[in-house]
Amino acid sequence: MERRNPLPGGRDGKPHPVLNAISILDTVLAKVETLILAYGILLMFLNTIANVIGRFVFGQSLYFSEELNQFLIVLVTFVGLGYATRRGRHIRMSAFYDQLSDRGRKILMIIIAAVTGAVMFWLSWISYQYVLSVANSGKVTSALRVPLYLTYLWVPFGFFLTGIQYALTVLRNLRDPDVWISWEAVDSYDEIDGTTAGSGEDRE
Repeated sequence: MERRNPLPGGRDGKPHPVLNAISILDTVLAKVETLILAYGILLMFLNTIANVIGRFVFGQSLYFSEELNQFLIVLVTFVGLGYATRRGRHIRMSAFYDQLSDRGRKILMIIIAAVTGAVMFWLSWISYQYVLSVANSGKVTSALRVPLYLTYLWVPFGFFLTGIQYALTVLRNLRDPDVWISWEAVDSYDEIDGTTAGSGEDRE
């Protein structure tokens, strides 16, 4: 289980101006991502409900409903990548990782974050090239008749934000003594009283 410490500091424990600036920028990005995800999911919900009402009450579906939901799914999925990485909520297979010492886990975390971040930036570049090719083709969506590339625009953006989060994870681990699984979340486990947990005395 991870605990959070959003205020970075230098090795001497004093606030570092560069890290503080990065932390502020990350906080702004987090708020933007939260708004995008919240309103994206809300709009998807309202669009689906409106389509169901239109189909079964008025006998006419919204002609753009499926297309809009596809766009929103892409939006929520790829913007959510960076959000999940920032919160340390990405899936981790830690059977080998958990057996290492603190130093070993820190080294492995740096390697994992650096490699994954590089892959995210590479995928961002590849997807950006694809979006450019779609934009140059001049294709539009069948229902809303908007440029098709707008549907895929969030893919390179999401990969890029995720790459930034992994880069920040590397920086955090290089600067701070704990093992950090993201810029905000340090890898730690809550201690549980084994006697109380195992005895079942408090259970009803």
